[in-house]
Amino acid sequence: SVRLSEADSAAAGAAAIAGKGARKFVLMVPAGADSSAVESRVANALSIYGATLAVTLPYSPTDGGAKVVSDMGSLVEAPDAVVVACGDGSPAAVLAALKAKGIPGKTVTLIGTDRWLERPVDPLYEGAYIATLDQSETGPIADRFKATYNYQPDVNVAYAYDMVALSAGIASSAGPDGFNKQVLENTTGFRGSTGLFRFRSDGSSQRSMPFFKVEKGQLKLVEKQTAGF
Repeated sequence: SVRLSEADSAAAGAAAIAGKGARKFVLMVPAGADSSAVESRVANALSIYGATLAVTLPYSPTDGGAKVVSDMGSLVEAPDAVVVACGDGSPAAVLAALKAKGIPGKTVTLIGTDRWLERPVDPLYEGAYIATLDQSETGPIADRFKATYNYQPDVNVAYAYDMVALSAGIASSAGPDGFNKQVLENTTGFRGSTGLFRFRSDGSSQRSMPFFKVEKGQLKLVEKQTAGF
């Protein structure tokens, strides 16, 4: 899979904040099948920086998030950052509970994910950091697509564009024999309109991407590239 996953986005965001000196992290993630994938990716990204995932708190969208936020206070003392994954749901209830505890604040950083951006930016997002794709990179491709086909594409068009470009690049530089495990799993990865990505041996992909902060309802670029892997 080449698509940006919430695990990638959460890991890249956590890594960027760990790179700035944060050491103790909390992950809040919807209970379910994807929670372990998000947890392992975030933990691995933090370990590169000598930071730790102190606790993972799965939450149910139906409990409003208040319980996990109160649990956090008793389970971990003075975290430096809280990562909030939201899956298919809205993070608003958890963010409201965190805000009531003063998070984000001077001592605790709030990290979101690309899945937050699948809905309109909520005032509760203010001050959060999010690693996600750069619209200035994918935008021109979307514009050309719309001009050709007369409808607005979704982000899958950019992923498809990158895969065609990658395939053409390998074919032109190495020929048909270039499509092998060694080339495709090159650890330095490949650069496309959707950022820097590489393939893992299990068929999944990892991404490094721009890092933003939500300010006045807008995404403000903080770093052009995070070290997500």
